[in-house]
Amino acid sequence: MMSTDQTLVCADCSTNFTFSASEQEFYQQKGFSAPRRCKPCRDAVKAAKGQGGGGSSYGGGGRSSSGGGGDYGSRPQREMHDVICGNCGVQTKVPFKPTGDRPVLCRDCFQR
Repeated sequence: MMSTDQTLVCADCSTNFTFSASEQEFYQQKGFSAPRRCKPCRDAVKAAKGQGGGGSSYGGGGRSSSGGGGDYGSRPQREMHDVICGNCGVQTKVPFKPTGDRPVLCRDCFQR
């Protein structure tokens, strides 16, 4: 099915922008809905979220270069819970609150 260029209105700045036939085809192949924002407004939203402008939303922006490789800004620290491994009896910490209905394993026993 051959599409034609469409003129859309940006939900943020109310300016008209073109949604080209090739863009429509790409969006359809990926299962995306039509964009609600013009390119400058989409880039501004991505930048505000710390993702940088343009490209993939999983691109290089947004992560801290602190060397830790997992600093996402406002992500809260996980609450860790002390438990005794149900297999070997060693004390360990897990990132969930055990309910007591199943044994909890330490990392070594879990990986076996």
